[in-house]
Amino acid sequence: MSEESDVGKALLRTGAAVPVTLLQESVMPALDEAEFGLRLELSFVDEDSPEEDRADVAEWGALGFLFVIGVLSFADARPRGVSDMHYIERDEFRITDLVAALKFRNGELHLDTDYVRGRRVKTRVVVRPDGSATIETIGRGKAALRWIARLQGEKPVRVVD
Repeated sequence: MSEESDVGKALLRTGAAVPVTLLQESVMPALDEAEFGLRLELSFVDEDSPEEDRADVAEWGALGFLFVIGVLSFADARPRGVSDMHYIERDEFRITDLVAALKFRNGELHLDTDYVRGRRVKTRVVVRPDGSATIETIGRGKAALRWIARLQGEKPVRVVD
């Protein structure tokens, strides 16, 4: 087993443990109706967590959360146009993909993915120190709602050896 695989599994476990509440969903229209964007506003608490725990959760869970969203988004993504030549059916989002897409801006962690090895991922995630987060997708339908549902326990995210 590789070190990257071990780190990826640890990040998945951490990200899957982050309590997430969907606060707001908004559709961002586009010229082509099929290319609409979706914006989700989230909080790192659930009905069992006190609101003041959000910042603590952001401290221990932000990187794992970003990796889990990257993995789910990548798994759902398909090629578009000429990106088909780089597409590999049985591929995975990697730690190197996370690092390449990760930025720290104004005290926030940003994951910004466009095309990754032939997949049209088009997902941006921002995690703030106060335990709030935003996910924005373009041309992905309402897939991000399924990712959040999985994190909330519907077909839960599981790490498999």
